[in-house]
Amino acid sequence: MATKLFSPLTIKKIILKNRITISPMCQYSAIDGFANDWHLVHLGSRATGGAGLIIQEATAVSPEARISPSDLGIWKDEHIEKLKQINAFIVSQNSIPGIQLAHAGRKASVSAPWLGNKKLDFAQGGWQTVAPSAIPYHDDEPFLPEALDKNGIKKVISDFKTATKRVVEAGYQVLEVHAAHGYLLHQFLSPLTNVRTDEYGGSFENRIRFTLEVVEAVQSEWPLDLPLFVRISATDWAENGWNPEESVQLSKILKEKGVDLIDVSSGGLVSHQKITLGSGYQVPFAEKVKQEANIATGAVGLITEARQAEEILNMDQADLILFARESLRNPNFPLDFAKALNDEIQWPKQYERAKL
Repeated sequence: MATKLFSPLTIKKIILKNRITISPMCQYSAIDGFANDWHLVHLGSRATGGAGLIIQEATAVSPEARISPSDLGIWKDEHIEKLKQINAFIVSQNSIPGIQLAHAGRKASVSAPWLGNKKLDFAQGGWQTVAPSAIPYHDDEPFLPEALDKNGIKKVISDFKTATKRVVEAGYQVLEVHAAHGYLLHQFLSPLTNVRTDEYGGSFENRIRFTLEVVEAVQSEWPLDLPLFVRISATDWAENGWNPEESVQLSKILKEKGVDLIDVSSGGLVSHQKITLGSGYQVPFAEKVKQEANIATGAVGLITEARQAEEILNMDQADLILFARESLRNPNFPLDFAKALNDEIQWPKQYERAKL
């Protein structure tokens, strides 16, 4: 039986074999930004598991852009070799390799989750964080983020641009700009974290300026025939913060500027957020952006079952489904989903004898 979840999707010159995308998930397993065999096996196993698109975790455009000292990076040419190997394997499994470029801003310089996810001071190997305004994420942090001046803003934009050159060389076929989850671009978007009085703060037009300039810098190096995504948090889940209406407005502008898909998540900006969790709780945001901005969207957030994903697509709430925790629990979940929906999916020939 033909299903929407396992139907192909063409975005520019890329044909995704199905609508299942592996969401970028930090592994906190790199040294000095370098990928290693953990990343090869982690990402490669999702390719053998049947996903159409695999987006590599938030990858830092500079050392200070990392969330933790163990984040992947693409700020120097030496990073490219291992990434090329990983991408070549993904392609060999008839999947598409993507990458999310990111800058953590004020949420940088923290330890890995299993080390407490604590802000690292300079004696612990931490570094000076930056933000639109000198407002910390937690009140008890050992130092304030530094408000970016004009030169600092120019450096971040340049870092995204040069990182994109390396993304192309490493063989990625989809690029996503991370403007969600409370990281630097999101910090500029929201009035809760951006209290600037220059052209990068205040009005909606000023608060989106930095994100648009980063997207423009990325586009200057990214091939016109390859897909460009932007991930946003549709709401801050906090009073007087960034909201769904502004997300629609930004998405309309991004579409006009050539962005192909909005990856619609939410939250992550402030520690006092109040999120109402539930099955598919973020899907209505993807639907709103898709319908009101008339742009392709990706849906995320506690989507765990095949029929749930199929229904989201059939109801035209999104064009792609991005899976995170479900993929961590089971790298082969696309094979299971195909069986649950009575659809066909090509198994790796090495595994076909296990097919029931």
